[in-house]
Amino acid sequence: MKYANATDDSLLSQQALRESNARTYPRHLPLAIDEARGVTVTDMDGNEYLDCLAGAGTLALGHNHPVVTDAIEQMLSESRPLHTLDITSPIKEAFVDELFESLPSEFADHAKIQFCSPAGTDAVEAAMKLTKTATGNRSMLAFQGGYHGMTNGALSLMGDTGPKESVPGLMADVHHLPYPYAYRCPFGLGGDDTHRVASEYVERLLDDPSSGIVEPAGMILELVQGEGGAIPAPDEWAREIRRITRERDIPLIVDEIQTGLGRTGELFAFEHADIVPDVVTLSKAVGGGLPLSVVLYREDLDAWEPGAHAGTFRGNQVAMAAGRATIEYVVENSLHTHAAKMGARLRDHLDELGRDFEAVGDIRGRGLMLGVEFVDPSGEPDALGHSPANPELAKRVRQECFDRGLIIELGGRHSCTARFLPPLIVDKSDIDEIAHRFSEAVHAAVETRRLVEGTA
Repeated sequence: MKYANATDDSLLSQQALRESNARTYPRHLPLAIDEARGVTVTDMDGNEYLDCLAGAGTLALGHNHPVVTDAIEQMLSESRPLHTLDITSPIKEAFVDELFESLPSEFADHAKIQFCSPAGTDAVEAAMKLTKTATGNRSMLAFQGGYHGMTNGALSLMGDTGPKESVPGLMADVHHLPYPYAYRCPFGLGGDDTHRVASEYVERLLDDPSSGIVEPAGMILELVQGEGGAIPAPDEWAREIRRITRERDIPLIVDEIQTGLGRTGELFAFEHADIVPDVVTLSKAVGGGLPLSVVLYREDLDAWEPGAHAGTFRGNQVAMAAGRATIEYVVENSLHTHAAKMGARLRDHLDELGRDFEAVGDIRGRGLMLGVEFVDPSGEPDALGHSPANPELAKRVRQECFDRGLIIELGGRHSCTARFLPPLIVDKSDIDEIAHRFSEAVHAAVETRRLVEGTA
């Protein structure tokens, strides 16, 4: 192979010359991946890394799990079609069977499915078109801190203003509501008051004839905000939002693109609160690591005309084979339960670390979707007594992690939250080693800061 003897530096230099300025991960994770298996990736220089990014949560079973590779190899050996548009096949029907069986019966028994273009952002676009078509309304309700993708409509729903500033003409009639982020409470209250007031605010807003919001076509939310900083929504808040939307006939769209298929300790994040949404968007893990996205929705919303939402690559048969095998493996091996246990183990390590450092402001998340928010203890605290965000320290921690063979990413306000999204198949020894390397990285980053500031 042409690049068999290449190095990290040679491939990274070539990538920088040929790829767009929009590339992101290589700027702070400077490696070229040669091999990958399970939780480990190996770069062109032979360095091994524990992968706590896992394709932004896509690789539920880790890299090259035999269940996935066997499913792909089997379909290829049988001369199955690679691509079928939306024409059905045994592979497609088996995927739908497995997906519907993984869902709570209260939802699955009355659900329809729409296959979308491969990226999750198209599932979000489809969900909006669906609810607008079904209701005849035009406005959408989203939440501060939310992330739903990078296409025009999905970007309009995003809480982070950075990616939107240079893009004029985004979708109109989008209204961002306060999310129950207790540590940085939008109302300056904190604790349980955050979610209580947040839901009361939404209810009062929707009942106010002078709110400025015309009849909504739908509300979209993440029950654990991922890119927003691994912020879990309290179950009580989720149940209140479900009551509020149901009583007002507002379709509730739950974005499970990153949380779905076991990531949070339940197969689907909405199961924590025991609610039944109207629409669910899925991608990432549901394709077994390959590009696939779908929208699942209540059958009475199916007001679309033929061709109302289409896409050439909605017929990705390889992804459906990989996805079916992944869903089956996750369910049969209760990987959601395993994720809850491994997440609790990692959380214990992180809590212990947090007790040693004032710069660790908040530790949060669910299952194997955890975040550590870094703060500046010397800065002016907010109304709740919490120190300001410390993005520079977070960047140093990420670099120190990388230097120690641990891949993490940052998210949240000011990119000050270290995020953990390891494959669901991590074991105790993996978790302990991840925690050990992260602890060493935090110690080194904090010490570097002390030396730079002359406070050592």
